[in-house]
Amino acid sequence: MRVNKLAVIGAGSMGHQIAMLGALGGYSTVLQDLNEEALEKAKETLNGIMDKWVKKGKISEGDKNEAFNRLTFTPSLEEAAGSADFVIEAVVEKLDVKREVFQQLDKIAPPQTVLATNSSTIVSSLIADVTERPDRVCNMHFFFPALVMDCVEVVKGDHTSEETAQIAMEVSEQMNRTAVLLHKEISGFIANRILFAIQKEAMSLYENGYADFKDIDTITKKALSHPLGPFELLDLSGIDVGYYVMQQQYNETGNPLDQPPKTIVDKVEAGELGRKTGKGFYEYSENGRVRS
Repeated sequence: MRVNKLAVIGAGSMGHQIAMLGALGGYSTVLQDLNEEALEKAKETLNGIMDKWVKKGKISEGDKNEAFNRLTFTPSLEEAAGSADFVIEAVVEKLDVKREVFQQLDKIAPPQTVLATNSSTIVSSLIADVTERPDRVCNMHFFFPALVMDCVEVVKGDHTSEETAQIAMEVSEQMNRTAVLLHKEISGFIANRILFAIQKEAMSLYENGYADFKDIDTITKKALSHPLGPFELLDLSGIDVGYYVMQQQYNETGNPLDQPPKTIVDKVEAGELGRKTGKGFYEYSENGRVRS
């Protein structure tokens, strides 16, 4: 199977950048979101990023224009997926929402189309059963921000065919991303399971008063050479995203230790979701810099 047309469902912080990777990789790409304001914001954001890339010499003006010529935006799921060869779902990290989206995609997309989820923790076996093509369903986990992070975890469940997994690998590589194939499912996959362990311990140390969150971030960066501390990373990816991931993991395991900690719950309830709201653990100026 040859992939020519790509559809990305969800124009949020991950979806719009994945769509741009598709267009840069030469695919005819459609970015879909029911919210037309989200589509306009995605278009504006991508123009800004690509203009910076041109100024820095990462791509030429011609390459940028060609990529945008391959990228279209639509609120219609039928228009996006109706003739797509490969679909990447990048909606909110909630299982019920993803299952609903896949059920719709299964009815709209051609029978041979691969349906991949960009979920950061939910295994595709929890989604594939709502479709008539479980063998064409897999995980394809990009990392935030997708235009910067050079890694994709392709996860093959028992239901996923070898052909589907290889197609997902090829799509990743066409997007100029290093793809790693996991032959066995596990919630959170590899990178996030390691990251969750760090974040869980960091949060415990903070909530029990052993160190301030800023000091924990400083130690993590200076002593362990991490580019960002765990609290800075939560702010960057979105505290609400972290909350949904933790809640999903708790729903799967039933282990009280997997529940979102009180600090995370309080931040979400207060609307302090990180950089995107101007305040999380840190406060941010309009250009995204931490306020002193």
